[in-house]
Amino acid sequence: MPDKESAAPDAVPGGESGAPGGESGTPDEDSLEDVQEMTTADMTVYEAVAALNMENRPATVAAVAAMTGFPEDSVRRCLGTLTDGGRLVPEGDAYTLGTHDWGLEY
Repeated sequence: MPDKESAAPDAVPGGESGAPGGESGTPDEDSLEDVQEMTTADMTVYEAVAALNMENRPATVAAVAAMTGFPEDSVRRCLGTLTDGGRLVPEGDAYTLGTHDWGLEY
């Protein structure tokens, strides 16, 4: 995970476009494969959700904020962007990883 200095909450997008992909907001295959479309803050939040999921802990806003050091409002914005992009799936008050295909090809 990036250090807190390089992923400062002020790096969280306030007005960036929402979901990558098709006009309907449904992510297309290309946008799910391109992790470079994610901001540093989005990637930090995504990694926190993944870590919490791996530990079978709920990835709530509070848990992600505690893990990243970001304010809860910033975490909510990132979670919204990641959910809109299909990278995360909301489940009640928590989030799980969405569809991804980041396998290595040789």
